Amino acid sequence: MILVTGGAGYIGSHVNKELNKQGYETVVLDNLSYGHDDFVKWGTLERVDLSNTREIRRVFQDYAFEAVLHFAAFTYVGESVENPQKYYLNNLRNTLNLLEVMLEFEVKKLVFSSTCATYGDPIEIPITEEHPQTPINPYGRGKLMMEQILRDYSQAYGLRYASLRYFNAAGADPDGEVGEMHNPETHLIPLILDAALGKREAIKIFGTDYPTEDGTCIRDYIHVTDLADAHIKALKYLENRGESDVFNLGNGNGFSVREVIEEARKVTGREIKAIETDRRPGDPPILVGSSEKAREILKWQPRFYDLSQIISTAWKWHENLKKRDKGT
Repeated sequence: MILVTGGAGYIGSHVNKELNKQGYETVVLDNLSYGHDDFVKWGTLERVDLSNTREIRRVFQDYAFEAVLHFAAFTYVGESVENPQKYYLNNLRNTLNLLEVMLEFEVKKLVFSSTCATYGDPIEIPITEEHPQTPINPYGRGKLMMEQILRDYSQAYGLRYASLRYFNAAGADPDGEVGEMHNPETHLIPLILDAALGKREAIKIFGTDYPTEDGTCIRDYIHVTDLADAHIKALKYLENRGESDVFNLGNGNGFSVREVIEEARKVTGREIKAIETDRRPGDPPILVGSSEKAREILKWQPRFYDLSQIISTAWKWHENLKKRDKGT
């Protein structure tokens, strides 16, 4: 039995689906503050907040877990700057609550959802796991603190973990069963597709004077199904007595904002209005990761590496959402 915290959210729901496809039994623990109960189509949903240690303990008493995959975290960078307390309480304190109960019940395998935000502004591209970690916002700092805590817990208590540092998660389940549905939405591809569907007037391009070929930021987009596959491989790595370690998860290819918009126009066949505006503070020109370590050790290989594939699955999901909203 596997516990998936935050399994009603975007990435967690895709991982939960993949776990069940591969024969694992799962329990999803989610307070549904950002998740969706209709995303839990596999396993059992326990509506619990990680601030409630008593309820976490009850769930561990009711089920015999062999490992935990932990996705329950707040992830809005801007909000973390405006309200750091919210992020440190949830992403740090509540994770410590989870770890406390895990150790109490001797569950010592953890796949941790981390982020490339722990690196801060890159000094070299592509970013490897050895790149200095100097996060520039409370969200990244909280994730880095948790990585350091996990290292201490591993040495002191025998906890074995795989910390997965994502780059830009994108796309949706090719079967259309789950996808990306944030409120508020801040990710580039769904914002572009909202513009294609007429849900917003235009997509804003924040900065056109970056030192890149077309002047816009370049990011590494990794398909959410490939992320799910990496989590299963990380779990199997721990099951096979793999040592605690950290892994980047990215495509290894970067696409500019203009390239993403242009590809979305091709995929959707829609005119998508783009408005150029000033840079946002804290946006590095280029963020592209090296996933060679995950490929070598976890034997992970992304399948949806083409930008058109990534956008196509997201477009199918967004079209289905619009039909559902209209009741058709």
